[in-house]
Amino acid sequence: MSAAARVAVALALAFVALPAVAQDAPKLRAGQWEVVRKSDRAGDKGMRMTMCMDDAMQREMWTMGMGAMRGMCSKSDVRFSAGRGSVDLVCNMAGSTMRSKAAITFTGDTAYRTDIDTTYDPPSNGIAHARTLVESRWLGACKAGQQPGDMVLPNGTTINMRNALGGAQPARPSTDPKR
Repeated sequence: MSAAARVAVALALAFVALPAVAQDAPKLRAGQWEVVRKSDRAGDKGMRMTMCMDDAMQREMWTMGMGAMRGMCSKSDVRFSAGRGSVDLVCNMAGSTMRSKAAITFTGDTAYRTDIDTTYDPPSNGIAHARTLVESRWLGACKAGQQPGDMVLPNGTTINMRNALGGAQPARPSTDPKR
C-alpha cells in the first residue's frame, strides 16, 4: 500500500474510531459495529462494513489515525462535551490542503453519527468539496471466530485493522453464509 493510501486509510480510521476513544468522548460498547458511509461525491455509492471492536482496538485505531496526522496536519482540534463532538483539521495530503470539519452526535453508547464537510485546495483527484455522513451502530457481540479489529468489507473480504496498515495479515474471504 502506498504512503498516500496509508495516510488516507489512517484518516478514515480516525474518523471511524474517533468517537470511541478520544479523550472526553463517550465510551462505546465493545462488540460488532456497523459503519455506513455516504458521500455527495459524484459516482460514490457509499459503503457499509462491520467491525469487531474492543476497548484496546478502539485505542489502537485512534493511535494509528493520530499518528498518520502528526506531521501532515497543521491543525487538529478535537472536542467533546455532553454527547457531542467536533473535529477541525487542516492537513497537507499529496500537495493539497485538506480542511475538514466534523460534527459528531452520540446516542448513548450504541450509536453515533458523524457529519463531515471537507474542502481540498487545490482539488484532490478532481474533488474540491465533499460532504460525508458516517453512521455507526452497535449490533451486539462479535461473530464467532472474529478477533477485535476484524473488518468485513462490502465485498465480503475480512481484514484485520491491527495488521492492515503494516500489511502483516492478508485479507481473507468472509465466512458469513449470507454473502
